[in-house]
Amino acid sequence: MSDETQGPGMPTDRESPVGQPVIRGDPDATGEHANRAVKFDPTDDESLEAAATTVRAFAENTVGDEDSVYMLRGAAACAALVRGVGSYKAAAERAGGETTVSFIRKWSRVHDLPRSIRRHVAKGEIAPTAAKHIARVSGTSRFLLAFAILDHGLTVREVRTLASEITDGADPAVVLGQAGYPLGELTIRLPVEAYCELRRRASLEDESPGSLIAAALAEHYDAVGESDRRQP
Repeated sequence: MSDETQGPGMPTDRESPVGQPVIRGDPDATGEHANRAVKFDPTDDESLEAAATTVRAFAENTVGDEDSVYMLRGAAACAALVRGVGSYKAAAERAGGETTVSFIRKWSRVHDLPRSIRRHVAKGEIAPTAAKHIARVSGTSRFLLAFAILDHGLTVREVRTLASEITDGADPAVVLGQAGYPLGELTIRLPVEAYCELRRRASLEDESPGSLIAAALAEHYDAVGESDRRQP
């Protein structure tokens, strides 16, 4: 199952099954770690016990190095355990040790982030501790905060502060802009021929290159989305 679709109404939560190593099992994202990806099935007792053991080790910081892939595995175990036992409290009790309800809740939410964000976590481009704060916000604010991290190199402390303001009701674009992290600015590299054509058309149409790129992307992804909807 695709974890994230294109076009209007893009999902801002996970769509693939809980515990499924969609990103952890992808060698393009996690390299050699992909071969060791663990699936946690909340409907299987043996798998649920493995999830509980993993959560306890994760909570007690014995799961291994503070590596993004290990943390995503811990997050997957948290989410599967919650799904399997029915509540954060029951999950914390099942894991035991130093596991708390707050710990389970935070990391389960990371597992529920959309694929395009989790992929950057797995590749080490977004710190797992920053992902916890991204998961605190909802809707498209998740994407805006995550991509601001990629574009501006935000620290975990900065992400935490911005996430708090957004959850308090502030507009994410305004908050990020006021903090000096404007959205929508990218430096891209094009083939010379495409670059020349973009500049030529922008001049003829009296538009900015950015406006033409935005229009072309909107048209392309609308067409892709329409094609997907026509599939049987």
